[in-house]
Amino acid sequence: MSASPPSIEPSLLYSVLCDDVRREDNGKFILLGLFETIGAREFPASHPTLFVVNGWISGAGSFQQYSRILDPTGQELARDRETAFELPTLKSRHSVIARFNHLELPQPGEYAVEVLLNGDLKLRYPLVVEQVH
Repeated sequence: MSASPPSIEPSLLYSVLCDDVRREDNGKFILLGLFETIGAREFPASHPTLFVVNGWISGAGSFQQYSRILDPTGQELARDRETAFELPTLKSRHSVIARFNHLELPQPGEYAVEVLLNGDLKLRYPLVVEQVH
């Protein structure tokens, strides 16, 4: 019985927040409305839809990924489903797209987007929510 080859953890090439994602016939993604700040007139607010698009490279093996959004106190506000993906070789690439609908934003402040791979935090970046007049 042969042992399976060791898994090599991939690198996160990018993580992007945007309003919508489309795919062209040639397989390329079109990301619409890239942002890092959300403005709302009153709170609590609801953001209709946002996507977190993550690109993984330079790994080999089977992996589980999910993204989540934390409120300014560090509490988990929303989490997408865990997505399994396979990178057969070190030259393989994979994109994971998470969609968050009707994101409830209780107050202005610095929220956080986190990307986790096999349960380990790989990236955390701010999502600023501002009150606009």
